[in-house]
Amino acid sequence: MTEKLPVTVTALTKYIKAKFQADRNLQNILLRGEISNFKRHSSSGHYYFTLKDDGARIAAVMFQSYNSTISFQPTDGMQVIVQGEITVYPGSGSYQIYIRDMQPDGVGGLFVAYEQLKKKLSEEGLFDQKFKKKIPSFPSVIGVATSPTGAAVRDIITTIQRRYPIGKIVVFPTLVQGEQAPMSVVKSIETANTLKEIDVLIIGRGGGSIEELWAFNDEKVARAIFESKIPIISAVGHETDTTIADYVADLRAPTPTAAAELVSLSQREIIEQFTVREARLNKTMNTILERKQAQLKTVQDAYVFRYPNSLLNPKQEEFDRTYEKLQMSMNEIIKSNSNKYKELSSTLLIHHPRNRVQLEKQKHHQLYLTLQSEFKRLLTQRQFEMEKAIHTLDALSPLKVMARGYSLAYKEDNELVKSVKQVKDGDRFQLQMTDGKLNCEVLEVKEQ
Repeated sequence: MTEKLPVTVTALTKYIKAKFQADRNLQNILLRGEISNFKRHSSSGHYYFTLKDDGARIAAVMFQSYNSTISFQPTDGMQVIVQGEITVYPGSGSYQIYIRDMQPDGVGGLFVAYEQLKKKLSEEGLFDQKFKKKIPSFPSVIGVATSPTGAAVRDIITTIQRRYPIGKIVVFPTLVQGEQAPMSVVKSIETANTLKEIDVLIIGRGGGSIEELWAFNDEKVARAIFESKIPIISAVGHETDTTIADYVADLRAPTPTAAAELVSLSQREIIEQFTVREARLNKTMNTILERKQAQLKTVQDAYVFRYPNSLLNPKQEEFDRTYEKLQMSMNEIIKSNSNKYKELSSTLLIHHPRNRVQLEKQKHHQLYLTLQSEFKRLLTQRQFEMEKAIHTLDALSPLKVMARGYSLAYKEDNELVKSVKQVKDGDRFQLQMTDGKLNCEVLEVKEQ
């Protein structure tokens, strides 16, 4: 058998790249897919992203000379049709597409639902930083809500046991894919909250397509995370995967392993932190001590401490002068207040209540006399008016009329008879005279 010589990786990569370039079908190809992990380079302006569908993905590059001609802004989740060539990037040995043209082909349904829910929950405040709970630095019990058979749970348990052996781990078996997954995640969160012993809860799973990760884009899951009393770390997929759960959770970890590292500070890291802080504390204390010693020496060497009387004598003189000013001011104030007191005493004497009472008594007596005089005048006037009314009433009295020979006829019911039509033959009536009454009977009625 002929022995083959080994080739270098660079030579192999160049060989594979030449094979790609030799295939005319790969030099001008049309692809349809969904954009994800889109990034525009800040300096060059080139586009870098992944083009994917339900079954596969490919890295894509569109240089600034080509992307400057398109009339839209690519975003994650956008469905596009691209034209370009397939080649190999030697630096990573991976194949990718260099895009020369790109046109929008609509937006995936899942992405639309994702964006709508994200907007709704954001407007309700579920993403606000003020609601985020603090992750404990040294949790006693760590909850893990994920598939009990997946790689994620093994990575989390292994990482915590290696870095933080004193931490107790409680696994909540959870469906993380499929139609029943959202309710399973919600139930695990609720169960963890009822135990009252979980200090922090990790929820998540390994990487996958958007469909596989969709359970963590469910509204019920988002609200369960928000309402949880336990701090929750979301660890869904890879670093480039972002779900609704990541926005609502108190902390997002790029991977399940990273989540385990966040809750499990290793012994080495703790020792390193203590060492660094101890050194920093010693350095700070030495600096403070040196500064205080220098200050003390400055104070000790100060002129005022060596000759204290030089500071005390001027102060004593200043005190004497101030005392004299104060005494003069007090005398002036006393004199001024004394004058004011005399003025107020005179004013008070004038307005003394005894004088005011005497004055009011005089006013009261004068008003009493005025009222008595006015009452007599009104009484005399009313008596005159009453006598006048009596004379007028007497002049108009029916008795005066009857005294001239007239009389009044009343029926038995005291009704005044004004017409012969009011009586008939045989009726009895009464005649009122000036000096008495006559009981009469109608013998005959004659109309005139």
